[in-house]
Amino acid sequence: MIKLKKILYPTDFSDSSLEALPYALSFARDYKAKLILMHVVNEAIFSEGLSLARAIAPEALGQEMADEADRRLKMIIPADQRAGLDVEMVILHGMPFLEVIRYAKANDIDLIVIGTHGRSGVDHIIFGSTAEKVVRKAPCPVLSVKPAQREFVMP
Repeated sequence: MIKLKKILYPTDFSDSSLEALPYALSFARDYKAKLILMHVVNEAIFSEGLSLARAIAPEALGQEMADEADRRLKMIIPADQRAGLDVEMVILHGMPFLEVIRYAKANDIDLIVIGTHGRSGVDHIIFGSTAEKVVRKAPCPVLSVKPAQREFVMP
C-alpha cells in the first residue's frame, strides 16, 4: 500500500499552477497527509501570479515578493475546504526547481503535486519548465497537472 505522509504543492500562483491544487487537496485529504504549500521567490524573474502594484527598490523586492506570497498562500485554500487538513506554508528564495528538489530531499516529501504551463516550442525553449525539471530530478513521485482539458470534481 502507498503511504503518503507529506505532500508538497509548489505554486507560482499562475492559473496553470492553481489547476494542480484540487489534486493536492484530494491526496492530502484521502491519505490524511500533511500538505505543504510552497512558493519560491525568484527575484530574477517576477513571479507570474504575484501582483506588486508599485515600483520598489531592488533590495526590497525579495521581501515584498515574499510578503505577497505569504498573503496569497494563506488564502489559496478556501475556508470551506480547510477542515481536517494539516497545512504548512513554506516560502523560499532561489531558483524554483532547485528549491523544490532541495526541500523535497531535506524533508522526506512523499509526493509533489505541481502544475505545468503546457508551453511548447519557442516558449518552452526560452522559459524552460520548472515542472519538467522537478519531474526529472525529484527524489519522490511527482504528479504534473497540465492546464484544464476537463474539470476535476471533488468527491
